Amino acid sequence: MPANIVVPEVGESIVDARVAKWLRKEGDAVAAGDPLVELETDKIDLEVSAPQAGVLSRIDRKDGEDVKVGEVLGVIDESAKGTQSSAAAAPAPAPPTSKGKASEERAPRATGSEERTPRATPTARKAAEEQRVDLSSVRGSGDAGRVMRRDVEQAASVSAPAQPAAAPAPEAPRAIPAPPVSEDRRRPAGDRTEERVRMSKRRATIAKRLIEAQSTAAMLTTFNEVDMSAVMALRERHKQTFKERHGVNLGIASFFVKASIGALRAFPRVNAEIQGDEMVLKHYFDIGVAVGASEGLVVPVLRDADKLTFAEVEKQIREFAKRAEDGTLSLADLKGGTFTITNGGVFGSLLSTPILNPPQVGILGLHKIQERPIAINGQVAVRPMMYTALTYDHRIIDGSEAVRFLVRIKELVEDPGALLLD
Repeated sequence: MPANIVVPEVGESIVDARVAKWLRKEGDAVAAGDPLVELETDKIDLEVSAPQAGVLSRIDRKDGEDVKVGEVLGVIDESAKGTQSSAAAAPAPAPPTSKGKASEERAPRATGSEERTPRATPTARKAAEEQRVDLSSVRGSGDAGRVMRRDVEQAASVSAPAQPAAAPAPEAPRAIPAPPVSEDRRRPAGDRTEERVRMSKRRATIAKRLIEAQSTAAMLTTFNEVDMSAVMALRERHKQTFKERHGVNLGIASFFVKASIGALRAFPRVNAEIQGDEMVLKHYFDIGVAVGASEGLVVPVLRDADKLTFAEVEKQIREFAKRAEDGTLSLADLKGGTFTITNGGVFGSLLSTPILNPPQVGILGLHKIQERPIAINGQVAVRPMMYTALTYDHRIIDGSEAVRFLVRIKELVEDPGALLLD
């Protein structure tokens, strides 16, 4: 009997999605569990699999359409089970362009639909298209063998050296003297062009939430500066030992995570949220760390960050950054958070005013470390300095409280040994 393909419930905070790409077309025979369609939400991308074996008899929602949880995307007809579409009629031989043993070994097994269209993240598929890499020849390193972007890039780098071995290869460079031609093809002088590009679901949600934050909270920002000399000296002394022991570099993020927790303990209203006419004071520390990815900013959360070691904080942040780029962050990674840290300094920002991440009432902005002359005990000295910014909701946090919060962070970072005593 027919079975509906529906938009699954991902989490209580996600109510709609966008059809990114159908992986099968009408008439294709599929097996139960085969990936059918990719959906894009404001937080994560996901695949919807076939609920049963049969034929994809109908696609109701096309690529690019917005859908809601529970809506029908298409129908699988079980009565047509065993019928193969033209796409699934014959085993897919190894493509002639595939290189290496891996593709030769996989070719005999490529009779199932899953082998022909391997599980891969959206960013991996995009990278494969750009670099002309056959996904069926790529071994995935993600969960359940899912192909990640890094796998595609590695496959591209491995296959690239084999190309010059072909006979016509020496002439290939001469066959592409295109740069001057492409330059000449640019729009004529005086011609003005425009391009209309639809926002991704995530980008549209980011835009909406930023407007909501500005219209619902009484946001104000206070600034300070931190002398990073002590932290940088400590990192220099212990970086090699730390790397050998924990397999990760000792960055500055862990110092500010720990310093933020110390300041939040001293000023608990910065670790709160507003619900109606009540303040909800949270006595745990789930610290969100803003991570930039090609699809937009995401804020994965360090759960119970006060219980994590410096090494555990650094490892989790590095893993978050990798998974954000691969598109494999889960909803659980992004849910909640009591306070957020964002570091524009990695992009070269010297000073900025971060926007709150609702329903949180505080966000700490870090910036570029830059050597500047400062006065110390009446003498001018050049020190590595960083501007810090705290944006807060003035409805429950007083200005003096916000200033003292930022001063506390300054004190803890400038004397990192105090973090052990806090």
